[in-house]
Amino acid sequence: MALKAITPDYEKYTENRDLPELYHGNLMIYVHWEHHISFVAAIALPLPPQTPFGAIKEAIGGVYGPHPDWAKIDWSHAIWKIDGKNATPDFDKSIADHGMGHKSLVRFWTPGLDGYHGSLN
Repeated sequence: MALKAITPDYEKYTENRDLPELYHGNLMIYVHWEHHISFVAAIALPLPPQTPFGAIKEAIGGVYGPHPDWAKIDWSHAIWKIDGKNATPDFDKSIADHGMGHKSLVRFWTPGLDGYHGSLN
């Protein structure tokens, strides 16, 4: 549904509360495990830019860990996309080294693991 502002300069009357400078030096990073739709949305992680990419795996394990597929993941075969581009992350390099910025989206697939009994859940 299209919306039309009732005033042409509506930006003057709004406050953007999602600006990077409001995150105290952190970047808001979104991470989603594809083919596991029981997790309906990406996980949001506020992380310093110097965070090693490998720390993301540890952080998301707190959410995805209870899924029966989680323990079966062979990370060497995971497929990654960062902001829509194929990526081969270096787990020791920082998220900034990977070109990630505020509100970057990391998606990953785990071949052969397609949810509980292949249900994508």
